Amino acid sequence: MATSLSQIRHLLEPGLYGVTGKYKDIPSKWASIFTKKKSTLTVERSVSTRFLPLPVLKTEGAAAYTDNNAGTRYQYNAETQEVSLGYAMTRKVLDDNLYKSEFMPQNLGLQRVFAQYKEISAANILNNATTYDQNIGGDGKALCATDHPVDGSTYANKPSTEMGLNEASLLAALTTIRTTWVDEANVRVFARGKQVIVPPALAPVIHRLIHADLRPGTTSNDPNVIKSMDGGLEKGYVVMDFLSSSYAWFIQTNIDGLIYFEKVPFETSMWTDDATDNLNVKGYERYVFVHNEPRCMWGTFPTS
Repeated sequence: MATSLSQIRHLLEPGLYGVTGKYKDIPSKWASIFTKKKSTLTVERSVSTRFLPLPVLKTEGAAAYTDNNAGTRYQYNAETQEVSLGYAMTRKVLDDNLYKSEFMPQNLGLQRVFAQYKEISAANILNNATTYDQNIGGDGKALCATDHPVDGSTYANKPSTEMGLNEASLLAALTTIRTTWVDEANVRVFARGKQVIVPPALAPVIHRLIHADLRPGTTSNDPNVIKSMDGGLEKGYVVMDFLSSSYAWFIQTNIDGLIYFEKVPFETSMWTDDATDNLNVKGYERYVFVHNEPRCMWGTFPTS
């Protein structure tokens, strides 16, 4: 049913000194975390591939070791989803509203709420990082797991014991990323922490950890190595307002793997129904946030 006069009855009264309810937008953060790509297919797919392993020592006179196991391993899928919202208003609402500049029937903030929904969708990739999504596929593990499979072994992009955010845990995570991550042939890869992603509750903690000149949380005069160490957090940190946990935190690495596929960018349409004279307004877009490479992210999920 369309919005009627009874729903805006106070906007019919002359002499109001203010009409509130419209607020500033929460700044978008997803674009600083996800790589944007254009979707052209119903389902976009990528595959992880196994290349050659390390060579082996050759015994004099013996044949060279041969490895013929290269090839694709895991497929990741991305199917864009439709997002829409609409509303309708009667002709009387359009004609009799005395405060059209403050409560504009043609624009009730569609772009604002679509933008916030997109931010929530992006954050949910991290909120659900310990839950395997069979629609995405991949290596059969959640984005963050202790046992991502590779040929003959596994690697972890979350700790076996969850860790709160502090100097020791941050340095341990950066070291783990650098020293233990391997490719599908179990060969070490060039992986480094790029930026930390935290909820608002941890913003003061990560700011002190990264921006203190001296070692944070101590009375010593040791330099803060986090901000200057080789391969350490070149982009600093990002605070995501829609992370559901106040304690979980993440390190995004230099390896791409968080993707925003856009099929149809945000669009609006507006029309008048000939039979009712109702004004109809609708917003629509089509996209999906996905991951296609677990090595893009390290995460831990403490509960306190």
